[in-house]
Amino acid sequence: MESFSLILAIVVVTALAFDFTNGFHDTANAMATTISTGALKPKVAVAMSAVLNLVGAFLSVEVANTISKGLVDETGIRPEVIFAALVGAILWNLLTWLVGLPSSSSHALMGGLIGAAVASAGLGAVNGDVLVTKVLLPAVAAPIVAGVAALLASRMTYSLGRRADGKAAAKGYRAGQIASAGLVSLAHGTNDAQKTMGIITLALIAGGSLAPDSDPPVWVILGAGLAIALGTYLGGWRIIRTMGKGLTDLQPQQGFAAQTSAATVILASSHLGFSLSTTHSVSGAVMGAGLGRKGGVVRWSTATRMFVAWGLTLPAAALVAALAEWVCRLGDWGTAVVAVFLMAASFAIWRISRREVVDHTNVVDTDPAAGTPGRPEPAGVVTTAMAAVSPPPAGVSDHLAATLPAPVTTADSKAPSAATPV
Repeated sequence: MESFSLILAIVVVTALAFDFTNGFHDTANAMATTISTGALKPKVAVAMSAVLNLVGAFLSVEVANTISKGLVDETGIRPEVIFAALVGAILWNLLTWLVGLPSSSSHALMGGLIGAAVASAGLGAVNGDVLVTKVLLPAVAAPIVAGVAALLASRMTYSLGRRADGKAAAKGYRAGQIASAGLVSLAHGTNDAQKTMGIITLALIAGGSLAPDSDPPVWVILGAGLAIALGTYLGGWRIIRTMGKGLTDLQPQQGFAAQTSAATVILASSHLGFSLSTTHSVSGAVMGAGLGRKGGVVRWSTATRMFVAWGLTLPAAALVAALAEWVCRLGDWGTAVVAVFLMAASFAIWRISRREVVDHTNVVDTDPAAGTPGRPEPAGVVTTAMAAVSPPPAGVSDHLAATLPAPVTTADSKAPSAATPV
């Protein structure tokens, strides 16, 4: 095994901590729709996702190589720079988890690495062509491609299943959802666990423990896979709640279409070495599937908050990482200060989260936008307009008819009104 300095050991431990937060932050990508539609119970869903995340970590190293060999110049990077990058990424993950926003762990890591590298060695430390072609362009294209694919797949599914037997179709879609959720989990391990592999490999190269252009060692692959699997098993219930119920209400047909579309996009991107955001892909697929059902709508107020978080992820993580790198540059005591700050801030965020506990017992009972059980999010302008021109989903009309009071008919009601000429 490679020789370790103290700072290198700190970087590896911090990278695995980031991988752990990535796991519980992104569990919703694979299992939110499966849980919200009732296809799997919450604890069963996250356990299945954790195992498949671990398996997926061993399928490829292309994304890891994009990070360790392509995004930044290896020769100008010190282990302290990578530590600062991880600090920015972890804090952004925890903040967005606290408010239940499914932002991109991948872009948090990319932003942290870019910010710390620029603060340490200047703009020349970042390979701009790799940043554009393998990070920024996929960030824009992934949700659009996944969303359009899920919309078309949802409409096709409803069209083909129109004459199918109700109970048989329900069982088939439930099985399809479970299978497609497993595929997303496998894809998530293939893509996201590799990011931590890449960052640890980059640290080992920067610390002189690995030769330049080396692939991730086996122990790095195993460690990253176990860390993301453990985080996934603990479950990011707050974000699962947003993805499952906050964006749109999905039926099993839509959940199956969304997950299959997202998994296809993620696996294809992993094969090409794109550092893709699984969060962007799944969120786009969920919104596309929501619009794929006749009368289905997307809660655009929640979606808007997500879009804002997506736009802030890279610069926010980069800024925190740059500040952390500046402090680390002051020496060992500076690195110690940053480490203490990271632990204190993480503990504070966890304590705040305990004020309103979200777990597997209430993940499908509370609307994330409202924050209070039973209080739905007010409809936005776009949602209201779409609902006005589209027929309501199946079952809604009956529900409204049952809840609206019947008109009062009395003998007086037959009498002419004051406005009626007599």
